[in-house]
Amino acid sequence: MPTVHLAGPKSALLLAAFERTFAGDEGQHPLIERPLMADILGEPDPATLLLRYVDFIGAANARSAGIWRAFVAAADADELVRAASADLERRRRRDMALGAEMLVSRGLIAESRADQAADVLGFLTSPQSYLYFVDSSGWDRGKYQEWLATSIERLVLTP
Repeated sequence: MPTVHLAGPKSALLLAAFERTFAGDEGQHPLIERPLMADILGEPDPATLLLRYVDFIGAANARSAGIWRAFVAAADADELVRAASADLERRRRRDMALGAEMLVSRGLIAESRADQAADVLGFLTSPQSYLYFVDSSGWDRGKYQEWLATSIERLVLTP
């Protein structure tokens, strides 16, 4: 345990572990600024963009779902973890808003729907939805990603 304590508080360790397993690196910068996501969002074809995005989210949630579960459980008992979790959720909401702005700029959704689209994307792509379908319901990742792509098309992109 002394080595763990030297690395920082539990909240910092959980946050760093989640960020690294989900996005590939740590830090407060938006997801859309991270190299892989920037490459995906630069995809000119909307259908290919959606498939690449869903593949990224499916893989990221598969890698990070266990850590997310530990993060949420620890937040119930630890004030610092709860604060780190709230900050992460605030950043997730910011990322979804930036993603919705990108969809508006590409003409994939109307500007009047951007706030709702960000909220829906936040729910659809969340570790909680992944855990529900894959862990609780027994879906494989392929079925989850198919559901995710269809849901984004119907609930976010459809005018």
